[in-house]
Order: sequence, then C-alpha cells, then structure tokens
Amino acid sequence: MEISGEEDKEEAVTLPKEVSKISISDGNKFVYQILNGPNEQCFENFRMDKPVFYKLCDLLQTRGLLRHTNRIKIEAQLAIFLFIIGHNLRTRAVQELFCYSGETISRHFNNVLNAVIAISKDFFQPNSNSDTLENDDPYFKDCVGVVDSFHIPVMVGVDEQGPFRNGNGLLTQNVLAASSFDLRFNYVLAGWEGSASDQQVLNAALTRRNKLQVPQGKYYIVDNKYPNLPGFIAPYHGVSTNSREEAKEMFNERHKLLHRAIHRTFGALKERFPILLSAPPYPLQTQVKLVIAACALHNYVRLEKPDDLVFRMFEEETLAEAGEDREVALEEEQVEVVGQEHGFRPEEVEDSLRLRDEIASELWNHYVQNMSTF
Repeated sequence: MEISGEEDKEEAVTLPKEVSKISISDGNKFVYQILNGPNEQCFENFRMDKPVFYKLCDLLQTRGLLRHTNRIKIEAQLAIFLFIIGHNLRTRAVQELFCYSGETISRHFNNVLNAVIAISKDFFQPNSNSDTLENDDPYFKDCVGVVDSFHIPVMVGVDEQGPFRNGNGLLTQNVLAASSFDLRFNYVLAGWEGSASDQQVLNAALTRRNKLQVPQGKYYIVDNKYPNLPGFIAPYHGVSTNSREEAKEMFNERHKLLHRAIHRTFGALKERFPILLSAPPYPLQTQVKLVIAACALHNYVRLEKPDDLVFRMFEEETLAEAGEDREVALEEEQVEVVGQEHGFRPEEVEDSLRLRDEIASELWNHYVQNMSTF
C-alpha cells in the first residue's frame, strides 16, 4: 500500500531561529546555504552535524534507497524529511520554505521515511562495548539496559479512536523500547493501541517473529508494571523506597536510579525529533513508521557523533536527579510469579526471583559492612 502524505492545512508558520539568519533569495537554495554555512546551522535545522548528514546521504544512495532527480538532489530530499520531523512542521510551512509543491514535499518525505525504515535494523545492532554496567555497577553487572513502554500521541479517524484511547483518555500508540545505558535503543516495537496494557505489548515483543532478544545470561530491568521474569528484573512490589532499613528497599532504590536511563534516552529522542510530541496528521501506518525511523536515526547519530549537543544535554543529567520521587511507594499491580504465557517454566521464573534476591542481598551486605560508601 502506498503511503500518502498529509493534507495541507492553513496554519501559522513558525520556523527555527536559524532560518531567520539566512538570506534566502531563492527557496531552492535553502539547503545549499545551510550545508555550506556554519555547522551550528546544519544542526539547528536538520538535527545533526554536517559530516553525519553527508554520511547518511551517502549510505542511502549507496544502498540504492534514494537517488538524485532532475529537480532535487538526495541532500535536499533528506533535508526536507529531517526538517519536518526535527521541527514538527506541516507540509505548507515546508512547501513555502523549500519552494516545492505540496505533492513534491509529501512524496520525498515518504520516500526518505521508507528508505530509513529499510536500513533501520542496521542501527539497532547492539554495541558490545557499552551494553552492560560491568564497570559501573558491580551488583547489576549482567544488566544490558532498561525495557519500558511510552505513549506517543497518534491521530486516527473517529471510528478507530476507541482502542487508541489510553487510560488518561488521550489518543496514543503504546511503544515498547529496550534502551541500553549509553542512550541507545536496542529494540523498538511501535503501533500498539494506547489501550493495550504494557504487559500485553511486552508479550507481543517476546513472541513475534522480530522479537526482543535478551542475550544469554543477561537481563533488562523493568518497572513495577511488569512481573519479574527470566531476562527481566523488576522491583519488589509493595515496598516503599523511602528508607534503607531493608535489603528490598535498598534494591528498589538502586533499581529506580538505573531505570532512569530509558527516560534520558527518550528525552534525547524527543528533543531531537519533536514530531513525536504531538499527533501528526499522517496515515496511521506512517505515524508508526515515524517512531521507528526516529529511533533508528537517534541511534545512527549516537554512533557517528556521540557527543553532539543533544546527547551532551542528557548525559549531564545525574543519577541524583532521578531520585526526587523516592518516597512514593510502588503500587502492587500484579502477583509476582507469572510468566507461563511467555513459555517460561515455573522453575525458570523461580530462578529469576532468586537472582533478584541475590542482588538485593549483596547490596545490603555491602551497605552493612561499609556504610560510608552509600
């Protein structure tokens, strides 16, 4: 099925501040002026540094996914796409800036989106050098990251809104993501209705053909919306985190700080591509693809330019800042021992519970023996 672009709508046009600094005598020269100007202008407009932008153009061309046309080069095609998702603009605003018709803007937007989707798997390959906490946290040394679900605004027809309305009454898609501790996405599953439970989406991620893979002997941490299962370590349910008098409380406190990593990852993603902050007027299939493409490009930039402005912003967020809600008790939403729906045997579930107890015991013993380090 061909994915069409959005319908043009009259709206106020608000352009990035860097655009006003450029003298544009001809809209078709906009991309040329940006790419031949200071690197800061490229980053502000296209959300990545110039070398990273050019390398992505070369990659898409080499793979045969994009090609120059008589009227518009690959650089301009990619620029249109990045400008839209990097500033959450609609076709009319971009049409007036680039001096192309709405049909041309929509066509190249979809071409680039499909091209990025075609190579997205390459950008989700694990980074073996930074996927564990082996050097940072000896108690969670086999942890490869965090799994959690996030709700992304979605726009659907009136007759489709029921399933997409989440618990807060908002229209969203429930997106499950696995994030490493270096602000990268290891896995993303988008497109589930906002009314779907987080556990239901995780079940799908573990059983579908392109499923979430947990390396042998490793695990992700998850919050209290999920059960403690092989490969997924959850906090203790019904235990507050406002004191350090017991091993379970200490475990939950440490667990919560580590879980914050996925919020920093999503924060960086939305800072770079704010189109994810509101529901864009595209077909549903396009909206789902946009989430995957944005996460893939996020990973691509992280690999090519790990210290760019956006990543620096979110790397500076300290673990201490994540502990502001420590006195909120974790709500007990489900029993601890579940998992048969995933195909796990009861003894495997018991082993995962035992592992959590071992981690909590190690934390507590170290605290008792050397209180000054906590």
